[in-house]
Amino acid sequence: MIEISSPTQQDRIIELLTAINTDDVTFTFKEKKGISLYFETNASDLEEAAKIAKSAIKAEPWGTVLYFRSVPCN
Repeated sequence: MIEISSPTQQDRIIELLTAINTDDVTFTFKEKKGISLYFETNASDLEEAAKIAKSAIKAEPWGTVLYFRSVPCN
């Protein structure tokens, strides 16, 4: 599971990550707690999954100026 923390653009983050299928890595939205969004992933390397999510968000026009955190979690 990975955690994305962002106070804004949460709906766009959910939409973006659930549409990803990069290198056979997928994300499924599980829950929201405050500013944290939790995603299940089929990736065996959670650090790499967090990096894929971060790169995908930063690639979006709205993501280039977004302050957020992407980390693995249990």
